[in-house]
Amino acid sequence: MSHVTRPQDPTFSSHQFIQLALDNQVLKFGEFVLKSGRISPYFFNAGLLATGEMLSLLARGYADALAEQMNTANNSGNEQELVIFGAAYKGIPFVAATAQALWLHHGINAKWGYNRKEAKTHGEGGNLVGADVSGKAVWVLDDVITAGTAMREVVEILEQAGASVAGILVALDRKEKGQAEHSAIQELAATLEVPVRALVDIDDLISYLADDHGAQNGQHKDATQLAKMQHYREQYGV
Repeated sequence: MSHVTRPQDPTFSSHQFIQLALDNQVLKFGEFVLKSGRISPYFFNAGLLATGEMLSLLARGYADALAEQMNTANNSGNEQELVIFGAAYKGIPFVAATAQALWLHHGINAKWGYNRKEAKTHGEGGNLVGADVSGKAVWVLDDVITAGTAMREVVEILEQAGASVAGILVALDRKEKGQAEHSAIQELAATLEVPVRALVDIDDLISYLADDHGAQNGQHKDATQLAKMQHYREQYGV
């Protein structure tokens, strides 16, 4: 069993998240072929957010962002019940951990649920698990939006269950053009007319490489890599 000293009340910062992601191979710099055929200078694999430390930090980031949204809504006189939803499969542990972080750090008792990839034909049946979303405005959590296809499917599932989407929150925004001049996140925000927010984006990654933070670990600090990231941003960025 691995024991480490941990902070009593960890807070989220983009630098800390990027550093931890690099240290655990969740985020890698190099050359990676995407489904689009583009050669990306970085790759983010949320499936490797597989320790308590990484999941806790991610959940704290989601929780802080959601609490900020709730405070803004409440201050404008539009008080809301917070319902959060994890897009299967990676979003399932994210939404569960975020519900805990909201309660522990913000005193917000959010309801949460998630979808199955395939509908259950026995027991309670259906493809939704957890909180009843009927008539609710739901925040959807996911890792990263590439083409937006999976997220549109989740939105359709929620609408069929009588819910609406209050907003979408992802871990990473690549800020990258799709087939047109807009990113998948921009297209979703425009189509659904809801906020789509990210904890970290490609500009944060570039800033990380450009400053002295990377000096903590020489393998992450590379002027050539910085130039590749900047070039990719200029070529495909929105």
